[in-house]
Amino acid sequence: MIKPRIILDSKHFEITITRLCYQLIEAHNDFSDTVIVGLQPRGIFLARQIQKKLASILKNKNIQCGSLDITFYRDDFRQKELVPNTTEIDFIVENKNVILVDDVLFTGRTIRAGLDAMLAFGRPKDVELLVLIDRRLSRHLPIQAKYIGKTIDSIVSEKVKVEWKETDGFNRVTLIGV
Repeated sequence: MIKPRIILDSKHFEITITRLCYQLIEAHNDFSDTVIVGLQPRGIFLARQIQKKLASILKNKNIQCGSLDITFYRDDFRQKELVPNTTEIDFIVENKNVILVDDVLFTGRTIRAGLDAMLAFGRPKDVELLVLIDRRLSRHLPIQAKYIGKTIDSIVSEKVKVEWKETDGFNRVTLIGV
């Protein structure tokens, strides 16, 4: 087995989150017309860290952030044994700018499911995708992120492992070869 390669250590992880936040501020100003939606299960950790950092930078505690379960919108949900998560969206999506957030963009199928699931909450004015890691060479669908923490080239057999403060005690991204 090949030794895991660190893509983002804890320090660079934090720098990347901060950079993404400033890119969002440049495009969305004070977030009065913009909401953040993290895709369950792992996109919510990134969405919450983005929300917390934006609140700190903008001195605005009212940045709306929710989580969206896509289990029953996945194209493989009948083929796998999947456990549904909770959806927590306590704000209006209709005519809002939505920042859809996930940790890793790989085939694009999760994002497609997220777009379908989000439409149950209304029709947004605009939807933009923010991902921590973009595995750009593995797309099955024509989906592209507007905000990207880091782009990597990897082969299908490699796995991107994102570790979160909330669950693992620290933030880090590694590429694991098989």
